Amino acid sequence: MKLLAIEASQYGTYYRTRYQQVEELGIEVHVLNGLGTQDFWPEDRYRVVGSKHIDDIIEAARNWHVQEHFDGVFTFSEFSVIPVAHVAEALGLPTIGVEAARASRNKLLMRQAHEEHKAPHPRFRYVSTADEAAAAAEEFGYPVILKPTLGAASSFVFRLDDAEDLRERFPVAAQGVTDAPLFQMEADGVDVGPSGLLIESFLDGNEYLIEAVAWEGEVYLGSVVDRVTVEGDTFDDDVHHAPTSLTQTQLAQVHRAVTAAAHAQGLERAAMHAEIRFHDGEPYVVEIAARPGGGGLDHMARLSAGFCPIRATASVAAGLRPEVGHYAPTGVHTAAMCLICAPGTIGAITVPPEVEESDRLFFFKVTAKPGDLVKRPPEGNSILGFLGATGTSFEDAMNTASDLADKIEVSLS
Repeated sequence: MKLLAIEASQYGTYYRTRYQQVEELGIEVHVLNGLGTQDFWPEDRYRVVGSKHIDDIIEAARNWHVQEHFDGVFTFSEFSVIPVAHVAEALGLPTIGVEAARASRNKLLMRQAHEEHKAPHPRFRYVSTADEAAAAAEEFGYPVILKPTLGAASSFVFRLDDAEDLRERFPVAAQGVTDAPLFQMEADGVDVGPSGLLIESFLDGNEYLIEAVAWEGEVYLGSVVDRVTVEGDTFDDDVHHAPTSLTQTQLAQVHRAVTAAAHAQGLERAAMHAEIRFHDGEPYVVEIAARPGGGGLDHMARLSAGFCPIRATASVAAGLRPEVGHYAPTGVHTAAMCLICAPGTIGAITVPPEVEESDRLFFFKVTAKPGDLVKRPPEGNSILGFLGATGTSFEDAMNTASDLADKIEVSLS
């Protein structure tokens, strides 16, 4: 099998190890980046367009397809879900479709689809000014959530507890969705829907991250992970545990919610990352993305549930039914976290051998480097990398992950 991976704007080296995982499955991966570095992937299977305009990306992909005859097109990048749908459509290859891609990328369009098809979701309103946001917050009742329609990595997502919080946070988020580099990574020339801010009603329960597959009317929950972060007024997707603590009854509720939302978004054949949060004992859909979850969630899925989101993504890209059944935990306990430091410019990152060589780690990846500027909320959500450990219980895995993370030293210049 031969697949074409696309990033409209290369996200550093973040996805390179994932492309390597695809190749370990016996699949030949070619990478096409709209904008990117020259040494990112083996030269004979890598091209940089020099433009992130969709027309230029499609032309480059079409010319390469004539030579290589790709079996499918895929992406791991949230910013390239819509461009991949356009490219696959232009090349006559399997695709979720442009409309489904747009509804799975833009949070306003996603919420409107959920509302129309009665998938469980928080109340929401698209707001253009602080006064509009304040009116929505008063109607919904504090606390509320302020979030970008085209967000990623929880950047500029705030919990607002009162009107004072709203007046403080709204201009920060409004400027962020205009100026922050993360929001400049969408392909040019693509209709991504309205870019702005939403006010949503607050969901006060626990959150769960799900790697799932939609296939011809059925939805399969391949992996279910508990988010165990202690939350404040900002959101870091930083500490996870699997297998889930959800009961069979709750899992059935979650399955119904994910199924309804996937159908609402038009996802008929797709590898998906779903985020669910409970409120008053019922699950609500935070989002469903048409790509696998980031960080170490793919490793957690394989270890704790025997499901591989990477293999599923490759299969769907080629139009093949993925190897997936309904959620069945293996009994292996895993705990994973984002590595976070104080804001500033990184001078050095020191990882001792006992961390790098630990046989308790199933995943360890440093994504930052010296010279990088670390931004923390409310200015941004920069992280150093990811670390995940196994254990005989949640406490054992979590303690191991925390102890090893504490040994990593970061100096700020």
